Amino acid sequence: MPDSSAAGVRLLTPAQVAEMMQLAVDEVIALVLDGRLHGAKVGSPARWRIEADSVAEYLDDQAEDARRMALWRESNAASFPELWGRGTVRNPD
Repeated sequence: MPDSSAAGVRLLTPAQVAEMMQLAVDEVIALVLDGRLHGAKVGSPARWRIEADSVAEYLDDQAEDARRMALWRESNAASFPELWGRGTVRNPD
């Protein structure tokens, strides 16, 4: 009897993922080996297949990291003397 949780898993080839993410196939396989994407070798001969859901999760994580980095850069660009009430106000409202 097949496992119902595995029945709904959509698998992609490394080439499909590479095209979606605009990466080289070797980079996609490296992401799988690093555990950042979920995939496995299946079939005979064994070929890599990557779970589509893990690609979506990876892209969401990358977007969140980019958002946090943008906020960090924005906070570093803030004039702290302006925030603390000391120093010259560079951009008065």
